Amino acid sequence: MTRVASRLVPSLGSERAREVAASVTDPEMPMLTLDDLGVLRDVALHDGTVVVTITPTYSGCPAMAAMRDDLVHRLHDHGFTDVQVRVSLHPAWSSDWITPRGRQAMADHGLSAPGPAPRHEGAVVLSLTPTRRNLTCPRCRSSDVEVTSEFGPTACKALYRCASCLEPFEHVKEI
Repeated sequence: MTRVASRLVPSLGSERAREVAASVTDPEMPMLTLDDLGVLRDVALHDGTVVVTITPTYSGCPAMAAMRDDLVHRLHDHGFTDVQVRVSLHPAWSSDWITPRGRQAMADHGLSAPGPAPRHEGAVVLSLTPTRRNLTCPRCRSSDVEVTSEFGPTACKALYRCASCLEPFEHVKEI
């Protein structure tokens, strides 16, 4: 039914396709939608084909194939039979694109949301030391935290421990 509606009223079909695509969750952080994460860049309807554009959080992100498959399946489930998912690398994704709702969902699930992304002009200096971040524990809000590993279960997260409540937590890195 949605497919028929999309051919008769393109804007209605495009809006519905956007709603469906925006509801797809991130495979690594399922409390976030791709829209909350800022990965969902565009959803358009072209001659009956839904074209979804996404941007990886970082180059080589292993979740991209799952995101693509989840988008295709969810749109198919809602009657959109012809779906294309495109990957756009420019501009590069920034953690600044995470919505306020996405940041709140992270905190609600014990993750530390990223602060403002660093701004660079020119060459980016490679540092092999841990990045200093001004964080608070997502559980007790204490600022007495320490990094335990610069790399967590995924490359976009760092591991921390709160010295006040002694709980470990993941921090989503600023990119």
